[in-house]
Amino acid sequence: MRVLFNTFAASSHLYPMVSVAWALHAAGHEVRVASQPDLVDTIARTGLPAVPVGEPLDLARQMREDTSWREEDSRAGDLREVRPEVLTWDFVSGVQDWHLRNIFQHLNTDSVLDDIVTVAREWQPDLVLWDSMTFSGAVAARACGAAHARFLFGQDLIGRMRVNFLRRLAEQPAPARRDLLADWLGRAVARAGGTFAEDLVVGQWSLDMTVPWLRLDDTGLEYLPVRYIPYTGASPVPEWLPERPARPRVCLTAGLGGREVTGEDWIPYPELFDAVADLDVEVVATLNADQLDPGTKLPDNVRVFDFYPLNVLLPTCSAVVHHGGTGAYALALAHGVPQLVVSTELWWDAVDKARALVDRDAAIFLEPSGLTGRTLRENLVRLIGEPSFRAGARRVQAEYNATPSPLDVVGRLERLTAAHRSR
Repeated sequence: MRVLFNTFAASSHLYPMVSVAWALHAAGHEVRVASQPDLVDTIARTGLPAVPVGEPLDLARQMREDTSWREEDSRAGDLREVRPEVLTWDFVSGVQDWHLRNIFQHLNTDSVLDDIVTVAREWQPDLVLWDSMTFSGAVAARACGAAHARFLFGQDLIGRMRVNFLRRLAEQPAPARRDLLADWLGRAVARAGGTFAEDLVVGQWSLDMTVPWLRLDDTGLEYLPVRYIPYTGASPVPEWLPERPARPRVCLTAGLGGREVTGEDWIPYPELFDAVADLDVEVVATLNADQLDPGTKLPDNVRVFDFYPLNVLLPTCSAVVHHGGTGAYALALAHGVPQLVVSTELWWDAVDKARALVDRDAAIFLEPSGLTGRTLRENLVRLIGEPSFRAGARRVQAEYNATPSPLDVVGRLERLTAAHRSR
């Protein structure tokens, strides 16, 4: 069969898809990946065929110029809320409208929607797998009669809030009912000759790469669990890296999302470097020039690289300090590395994931507000020195490895595609 992947132009959202795409390719299926032109070269470097759609996204520039997502009013878009007394009609409709206005419409412009529909009609995929914020993939699937499913990059916060929205919508008197997301998608699919249906929002099913204890099973939606097999790009491996060093090695990263998309860094790097200068540890930091002032003085036990594939680095580490992004979190799970997570509620599900690891004795979570080098040092010493954290990380690693691999789910994807495609 033919499978079209669709994501927006951010490598942090592309990379989780790579292992599934290659599993399908290895099973004999044709695979292509559609995204805005500014991701095409990155897609090509994964060895997968790239299809440009729409105009360049240049998401980092957009987020630098429009900072409303960082401001207090962005709380109106809090998808993490679960308290029944808060989930009123005004709240859930406000959250959905905020994401439509500030995110969804920016990622799925008319040119993207029109181009991917053209691609789908010409190439005729049997299955479209789309990032849960690139509804253009669902519209394209409807236009060509393909089966389609969301590819979740974290907890299904969009799906859960949508379920809560529909519950409250049904309670409203007819004149007060409004669904701006459905109206927007309805107009998009109408241009392709179709009509709105709820699967354009939540997929016919969803590929879910979260570990079992993070999966949101209260939505009533169908999830296909699959393990996140790390892919973080290509790079030569220096001679000093493969062997675990005699003293503990610590990885420090703000992830690709922090670097390429939001530009947000909550870790005071110079303070941390000063605080660990006299510790018997080796720190390997993956930071670029924008994240670290060129004049920063580095202690002898700190190495800084502009980029380094974490799936090569983390197996040699005793701890990782990161911002809570999906890639760093999952890679640490995969390699059984204790985590020091410094993040906020603005970063999708990072806080919930970190607290879940704290409950399993596999991590320490710190709020960035008022964070000092001394606090980071004290907690890093705990993370490395207390055996309970390594034991906890090993336990969650075993649970992670018990999740079906991409190769394991290929047959299920074939059967689901046959059942759902309308062509």
